[in-house]
Amino acid sequence: MRYMENRIYYEIRPIYKNEWEDAMQLAWNTFLIYEAPDYSVKGVHNFKNFVRDPLLKKMFTYGEYIAIGAFVEKKIVGIIGIRNTNHVSLLFVDSEYHRRGIASALMKRYIKDARKNGVTYITVNSSPYAVGFYHKMGFENVKDEVEKDGIRFTPMRAELEKSLQLT
Repeated sequence: MRYMENRIYYEIRPIYKNEWEDAMQLAWNTFLIYEAPDYSVKGVHNFKNFVRDPLLKKMFTYGEYIAIGAFVEKKIVGIIGIRNTNHVSLLFVDSEYHRRGIASALMKRYIKDARKNGVTYITVNSSPYAVGFYHKMGFENVKDEVEKDGIRFTPMRAELEKSLQLT
């Protein structure tokens, strides 16, 4: 699907196998700007290991990990990654394209597909930076912020039938 926001055209579609490395590099680069300054050295190291994990790539290759991208021309500018069909494990947008509706469009595309597949709720472990975004999208905190392996996050959940922003 093609979208236009703030005079830029972008396409939302599944990420192809040959785009995996670029997608993970986008996640890593964006993490370094917005997340890493608030994380411990251990947390940064663990996130880096996550986006470079060969098992994650293998899961993606075999269709066990969903990755949807936002593309401006042929450049990937956003990614949403889903594991276990209902857990958002990555949501990053290139800093040049922040606040243009791309993260919302990625989330809405995933929700549309999830509903078709019978998913009734989704979860996310939101970084401190993204808590406000997820609240706006209809997510509610399940617990207060926690830290695990150096990664700070707030566990959140959204019931798809209740959440108006996710439609």
